[in-house]
Amino acid sequence: MASLKEIKSRIQSVKSTQKITSAMKMVSSAKLRKAQKTIENFFPYEQRLNGLLSNFLSAEDDHSSVFAEVREVKRVAIVVFSSNSSLCGGFNSNVAKVLTQTVEKYSTLGREHILIFPVGKKVAKACVKLGFQPEANFDAMADKPSYAATTDFADELMQLFRNKDVDKVELIYHHFVSKSTQKLVEETFLPIQLTKSAKGSVALDYIVEPDRVTLMEELIPKVLRLKVYTALLDSNASEHAARTIAMQMATDNATDLLQELSLQYNKSRQQAITNELLDIVGGSFGRN
Repeated sequence: MASLKEIKSRIQSVKSTQKITSAMKMVSSAKLRKAQKTIENFFPYEQRLNGLLSNFLSAEDDHSSVFAEVREVKRVAIVVFSSNSSLCGGFNSNVAKVLTQTVEKYSTLGREHILIFPVGKKVAKACVKLGFQPEANFDAMADKPSYAATTDFADELMQLFRNKDVDKVELIYHHFVSKSTQKLVEETFLPIQLTKSAKGSVALDYIVEPDRVTLMEELIPKVLRLKVYTALLDSNASEHAARTIAMQMATDNATDLLQELSLQYNKSRQQAITNELLDIVGGSFGRN
């Protein structure tokens, strides 16, 4: 059985850990509220713009875009979002797992034809473990989502696809549903799906200025930029939610452990007092 000193030392250690996890939970909760407000305000705009594009395309008899060109996949780019720091449960490990599965799916292309763009230090490390060299460093984006930085990144991806340096671009990120639910998503970013609306739906006759070609050239890249930015905001909010839950669980576990240790300490202390009393009583009988 552990001594009273050892138990007391462990109690102090658990209390210190509990203070840290409790503080981290409060910080993550504050960041989550800000990130959640941002994604909830921005997501409807991105969805509305997507809807506008879909409605416009459904009214067109003939539409095409370089970003909708479906080609035989000989080279693929994988954009994967994670966090820069740990202590957020299975958030990063789940991302790394899906990345591994995606890489295996395209393994027949050869490693030199699989480009990985990791947004976040944790997935960048997972990328290296898989034997790939990250295409660039996007760690700053993971901590502080920036529309300007995301626009440059999205333009780089579009340029790769336009120049036929890659034939497909996939996104892997967590979609923020609620504080307790984050859905890991894997979806095709390029080529985009220019599908007409279902049969029977109302076709809208748009009046377009200056012309339809110009509108398509402006609207589609804008939608694609917003898609990357939305994925980044989704991932950021999901990270803070995952860390909040993880720190709450750690704090609760520390509380339970403190109760067990306190009970063990009291039992050991009571046993020690009893033994001392027995020694005293036994000594007094021995003198008599």
